[in-house]
Amino acid sequence: MSCLVFSPLQTAQASDLSELGQLLYFDTNLSKNRTQSCATCHDPQAGFVDPRDNGAKKMASLGDDAQSLGDRQAPTASYAAFSPAFHQTKDGTYVGGQFWDGRAGTLADQAGGPPLNPAEMGLASKQEATARLKENDTYVESFQALFGKDIFEDVDKAYLKMTEALQAYEQTEEFSPFDSKYDRYLRGEVKLTDQEELGRILFFSQQFTNCNQCHQLRKLPGAEKETFSNYEYHNIGVPVNTALRALNGVSAALVDDGLLANPAVEDKAQQGKYKVPTLRNVAVTGPYMHNGVFQDLRTVVKFYNKYNSRSQPSQINPESKKPWGEPEVADTVSLKELEIGDALNSKRIDALVAFMKTLTDARYEHLLEN
Repeated sequence: MSCLVFSPLQTAQASDLSELGQLLYFDTNLSKNRTQSCATCHDPQAGFVDPRDNGAKKMASLGDDAQSLGDRQAPTASYAAFSPAFHQTKDGTYVGGQFWDGRAGTLADQAGGPPLNPAEMGLASKQEATARLKENDTYVESFQALFGKDIFEDVDKAYLKMTEALQAYEQTEEFSPFDSKYDRYLRGEVKLTDQEELGRILFFSQQFTNCNQCHQLRKLPGAEKETFSNYEYHNIGVPVNTALRALNGVSAALVDDGLLANPAVEDKAQQGKYKVPTLRNVAVTGPYMHNGVFQDLRTVVKFYNKYNSRSQPSQINPESKKPWGEPEVADTVSLKELEIGDALNSKRIDALVAFMKTLTDARYEHLLEN
């Protein structure tokens, strides 16, 4: 469970939608066995990811039944409010949404998923969820004040308003403070170290790296409120996490379709693609990739570097000491984007990691490795 202790039963009526959402976010009563809340897998004390080991080195989350172990890592909820609603652009590019495959169009859609997922919070239906809400006098008073006296007469509407309240809370500054060392640097409040500055230059370079091909939202480097994701979908050749599959019982031969698993997507060319995640708080929200296959941020940079360096050491995963695993889906790998830039030496790899550490919100800087 979340390391925060919070009981909405001890709280007065919510004054607005986001305050109601805050109550709901920490309420473990909205799970079948009353053991999990939204904060369990998206803990505000841990970069809004799941801080529990779960017997799987944090690679995936354990459900309310204490048995179900997921096949994808819970992404951070920090800065999630900046992902646009899921849509397809005029040129056919899929953008935005929530979850790794965008299947939830908005934050409200996403909030409605886990409570009813048998492998997550495990409630049987919207009706059961609404019944749990009605157990709580604070919720009854708050819902009726905000949505009308008859709100609980329509189960679907009550559930929808619950998700909208959670969305409102996730849209608050608590989730997106923009107060990292990088933000303070942009405001002229601090200086970057030489290593961090080299990493910044490399990151935004159009020549030396491919980082900003996918991890830059604003048109110009150095723009305020950069979320470090363009919210598009790419297959970067991530291998199957066989260690996780051995624990959760999913066959290592099963292919995670990525974006193609989204009910709104039928194009097989989207198989194996995942939403580009924000790099905000990336240094404190490992493990990495959609399936948690890499434990260390430096490993991630070296994984990208394998596409541009043909040296033998660059083809070895430093965590397993073996060659990088084959892509789970080989046919749709974004080689055009991945092969931009030069091979990186150790100095530049370390500089990129140092720069990404500067994207850590002030409240989490104590979690950074020295």
